[in-house]
Amino acid sequence: MNEEKRIAGIYIRVSTLDQAREGFSLGEQEARLKDFCKAKQYEVYKVYADEGISAKNDKRPAYQSMMNDVKNGTINVIVAFKMDRLTRSVYDVEKLMKIVKEAGCDIDCLADESNTTTSNGRMVMRIMTSVSQNEIEKCSERTKLGMVGAIKAGHIPNRTPLGFKRDNKKLVVDPLTKDVVVRVFDLYLEGKSHQTIANIYNQEKVLGKTNWYDSTIQKILSNELYKGDFVNGRWNVWD
Repeated sequence: MNEEKRIAGIYIRVSTLDQAREGFSLGEQEARLKDFCKAKQYEVYKVYADEGISAKNDKRPAYQSMMNDVKNGTINVIVAFKMDRLTRSVYDVEKLMKIVKEAGCDIDCLADESNTTTSNGRMVMRIMTSVSQNEIEKCSERTKLGMVGAIKAGHIPNRTPLGFKRDNKKLVVDPLTKDVVVRVFDLYLEGKSHQTIANIYNQEKVLGKTNWYDSTIQKILSNELYKGDFVNGRWNVWD
């Protein structure tokens, strides 16, 4: 690290999962990182905080604000508790390292020895990010497998759509409203527009409603569940 004055941007982030799993609060990160900066003789310019946001990509308000300050030279060292606070994406860490190198900025992490000041530190950054990305991908795989099993058993997540009802938490076709949805598809196949179908339903007061909109019809027609698809499951829901 060169001898110029080190102006630090402290980056802290916590997701809902982090809070539940580790009690990893923003306040705890900030306090420890300010002590870290004091020990390193870094002058703290600003604390950038993203709360309740995942690090699977870099589209985070405080993170983007910090990166703008890196690019314009306002700060010349990024301080974080661990590398996974900054990013959990291998692609994004390479992007980050390129930006800080071009800006003459460094990264210094308190807990896992990730930094850009040595070749070993840069290697640790890449390794730690690869591990974090692998954890995200494994979690995603487990979630998808769980959803597929639930869907095959008829337990469809989210709100119950028109044409269906819940039977002991299982989603089944509702014979009282099924034909309302089927008719939307039939009218559309006849060449009628979204607005025309909505007008017909309003005129007829289908389901006692006069607030059918073209957007309502569009959502029905684009709903994967009505078409027989949901995530990795495929079936004809109207059989």
